[in-house]
Amino acid sequence: MFRPPLAVVIPTYNALRYLPACLSAIQKQLGPDDEIVLIDNRSRDRAGAWVRAHFPTVRVIELPYNTGFAGGVNAGIAATHTDLILLINDDALVEPRCIDALWTALHTYPQAGWAAGVLTFSRRPQIVASAGICFHANGIAIDRAIGMTVAQLPSRPHPIFGASGGLALIRRAMLDDVGRFADFFSYLEDADLAWRARLRGWECVLAPAARARHVYSATAGMFSPLKQRLLGRNRIRMLIRCLPTPLLLACLPAILFYDILAAAYASLRRQPDMLAGRLMALAEWPQLLHQRRYIQMRRTVPVHELARWIEPPPGPIATWQMQLRLAQLVG
Repeated sequence: MFRPPLAVVIPTYNALRYLPACLSAIQKQLGPDDEIVLIDNRSRDRAGAWVRAHFPTVRVIELPYNTGFAGGVNAGIAATHTDLILLINDDALVEPRCIDALWTALHTYPQAGWAAGVLTFSRRPQIVASAGICFHANGIAIDRAIGMTVAQLPSRPHPIFGASGGLALIRRAMLDDVGRFADFFSYLEDADLAWRARLRGWECVLAPAARARHVYSATAGMFSPLKQRLLGRNRIRMLIRCLPTPLLLACLPAILFYDILAAAYASLRRQPDMLAGRLMALAEWPQLLHQRRYIQMRRTVPVHELARWIEPPPGPIATWQMQLRLAQLVG
């Protein structure tokens, strides 16, 4: 099956220790017309200079400051011209035939704008860290199938809500239609893109055979203040920008309940960044409303078709149990 040329876009920040394995594994799966573009977000470990010396076929773009995952990916997309773009984290190690499996799934679903791969935990490759993303009625977008075994996943490609930016094959045509990643710095920019794609009628397909081992939350830290602040801010940004009014109103009770619990948890655990991120987003209200009007004006899909992608939220106990499980898996 003929595959068009693709550009592999890898944003990196202080991850030199992962890059040799990451780049070597990817290069083995590329054709002569493919390319790798590494976006160095002003790494202190001089990752860009090292890659130039040791992987001369990799095109390195060094940014003047750290633009986060979203900024790095957008810079890489702007610097390439292929119809297909492969996104992969700098701390991920693709398994054999990963790229072929992504292309097969995308080719099988012509209506799909992107295909999601399966990320597994680096130390437990039989356990799923992400099989794309799903969206819950409390406004939370999370990794699909996290904690399941790879063997429990369906064997065939199938539609899902959206792909994780950590491993995804994207058609440039979709990005030309819906826009690139929102300027979220890091976290939930893939969920925001998933909503904007859904609003315009682009599907997403999971490729279960496309796998990569991933060092979970290696950049910001799993429970770091930075990650909590960005998650709180970007969640509100995504909800205001992307949810059509009928869906936003239907989900509002669950959204408010979640945020009340989050505020109480933040107070008890003395984690002010969880609240600070939300307040940062609310301070952007005028800009977010302007963005919302543009995004919603371009919606082409009926609300009832979008509603089927909203799943019931897990209860507080189930959420707490999953956090404990995740902490164990990350180690």
